[in-house]
Amino acid sequence: MNVSPKALRLDSDSMWVELEDGRIIGVPLAWFPRLLAADPAAREGFELGRLGIHWPGLNEDISVAGLLAGCGDLTDRPEHAA
Repeated sequence: MNVSPKALRLDSDSMWVELEDGRIIGVPLAWFPRLLAADPAAREGFELGRLGIHWPGLNEDISVAGLLAGCGDLTDRPEHAA
């Protein structure tokens, strides 16, 4: 089963990722503060990759595996701090 992202749609408060296997994952943008704070043009500057989605201009990477596991942005969580 291929879980690569096929398409991405963003609205004012959610991100919708269509996977190659036909599933659609919807998550709140609040899970990803950089995306939530970004203007619409910056949000549209994404690249779909084999394992996830990358926003070069926002320094944001979101994996499909993380979305399927229900994970949001892990950068500011104490258990992931250096």
